[in-house]
Amino acid sequence: MQRAPDGVEVVATREAAAALSSPPLLIVDAVTEFLDSHGLGSGPISWCRIGDGQSNVTYRIHRGRDVFVLRRGPRPPLPKSTHDMVREARIQQLVAAQGFPVPEILAVCPDESILGVPFYVMSFIPGTIITDRIPPALIAPGQRAATSAAVVDTLVQLHQIDVNSSPLAAFGRPDGYVQRQVERFGALWDVNATRNLPDVARIGSWLQQNIPESQSAAVIHGDFRTGNLMFAADAPPRVTAVLDWEMATVGDPLADLGYLTATYAEPGSLPTLMELTPVTREAGYLSRDQLITRYRERMMLDTEALPWYQTLALWKASIFCEAIYARWLKGERPDDVHFGPSLEAGIPFLLDSAREFIGLAPSAAPTRLR
Repeated sequence: MQRAPDGVEVVATREAAAALSSPPLLIVDAVTEFLDSHGLGSGPISWCRIGDGQSNVTYRIHRGRDVFVLRRGPRPPLPKSTHDMVREARIQQLVAAQGFPVPEILAVCPDESILGVPFYVMSFIPGTIITDRIPPALIAPGQRAATSAAVVDTLVQLHQIDVNSSPLAAFGRPDGYVQRQVERFGALWDVNATRNLPDVARIGSWLQQNIPESQSAAVIHGDFRTGNLMFAADAPPRVTAVLDWEMATVGDPLADLGYLTATYAEPGSLPTLMELTPVTREAGYLSRDQLITRYRERMMLDTEALPWYQTLALWKASIFCEAIYARWLKGERPDDVHFGPSLEAGIPFLLDSAREFIGLAPSAAPTRLR
């Protein structure tokens, strides 16, 4: 039987999906039947992809007057213990029960036979995500400062959830969290590296030798940044939902603050591929130091060791991105024509930025492994 080419994103039927040499991301009749089985709307569906989806993939699904959001992992093969849609959905249900702003989880599908991977459907929340343009209602200098403040205050709200009196406690092991992060991501580099980047080992060794003592345990998002927050469309700035929970766990809250501030754009900072909301370079937004001060005053945590967490954030990001780069080189991301190619130079530069937080000198240039 002649097979269709790789990289087809959406097909109408299971039969059409079976004719592809790599699976599609969305099968219309399968999704329609799943929605029917959970009483979610009626009639034919239409769809559009939301965001760049460098890891998991998100679609807005229209069905009559109803709008839903479907979130699934990327095409198989998937790295072991990643892209756990059932876990991601459950964490959001639990933080929602604590009054934290997330979309409502409407249905969860652990059955891989429907789309080839587990997925879930959640409510669609209208609003705006701030990336490379400022929403008109939030453009005044005072609104810009309030936007930055809302980002920090939402992170504080998350970290103040009492994990000890909630089922959330089962979603992580806070003791030794940062130690395990260094060990786990160091091992991931050995599995996924396509080249020799000496800074990975140098930074990893420094992190291992300087592990700070965690001061508390909290629900941590793992990818907490302005671009993962949905804001109301009008002023004043209000966060209506926090999105993309695939890396959430229970651990050291300063890991979230380190990630937020290491990837935060401010005047004079070096832009990296992790800088996804460049508008905060403009006048009126809080600086990194102001973000840190506002967080510290509300959480009563010592932030002296924050450069360690900032370095960890960019070091982890470089390793995670190298795994994406390896998949792109193997042809496993056929619809990726921009992000994958950018990683050849983008990852070494990300490591340069990680070194800046701890003052390590540059090392040798990268060499190709395979």
